[in-house]
Amino acid sequence: GSVESINRHVENARKATGAQRILEQQFAGLMPVVAPCMTGAAEDQRASVAFFDGEPNVIRFVSAYSLEEAGRGRPQILELFATAAEDGQGLRLVVNEIPYGSPPSAGMMCTLQNSDVGGVPMLTFPPPRSSPRSFVLADRLSSVSFAYQEITTAEPYERWLPRWVRVDVFPSAVRIDMIPLTADASRLPPLPFFARIQVNRSIGEAIER
Repeated sequence: GSVESINRHVENARKATGAQRILEQQFAGLMPVVAPCMTGAAEDQRASVAFFDGEPNVIRFVSAYSLEEAGRGRPQILELFATAAEDGQGLRLVVNEIPYGSPPSAGMMCTLQNSDVGGVPMLTFPPPRSSPRSFVLADRLSSVSFAYQEITTAEPYERWLPRWVRVDVFPSAVRIDMIPLTADASRLPPLPFFARIQVNRSIGEAIER
C-alpha cells in the first residue's frame, strides 16, 4: 500500500510538472502575428491587429510549439480555457490546437469592435469548445483565472489586468492561477504559472505577417 501511494504521488507530480513544461514551451513559441481582423460586415473592412485574445477565462495566440510535433511541427493557434470536468467534479484547464496557415486565415477568427471597456476597440472571438482532441493540462480545479501584465511609464511601471484590450501590442507577461477543488496531501497542487512574452515591438513594425 505504501508503494502504491508513493507511485500515485510520483505520477501526479509528473503530470503537474509536465503541464508546466508544456505551458512554458507554448508561450516561449508565441509568434507575434499581425492579422487582418474584420471591422464590419463587408469583407474588405479589416484592420491589422496583434493576434492575441486575453480574456479572464480564455487565452488565444499563435505558437510555433505543437503538442503532437513539439517545436518541429506546424504553428498552431492555441486556445487555453477552463471548462467543466466531464464527471462534474470542478473545472479543468484544457488547450485546443488549430493549425495556423497565414495571418489572413487567422484574421477570419476575429472581429474588431467597440467594447464596454472605455469604448476602446477590442477583439472578439467565437467561444472555444472542448472536443475529444482537447488536451487536459490540469483537472479537479475549483477556479482558473488568467491575468495580463502591462508595462506603464509611471510607478510601479507595471500592472496586472484581468482582460487584455489593446490591439497594438502584446502583453509583457501572462499569469495563470489555479486553485484545486479539494485539498489532497497525496496530490501535488497545481502551481501558479507565469510566462514573460518576449515581444518588444508594436504592430507598426516588421513582425510576422
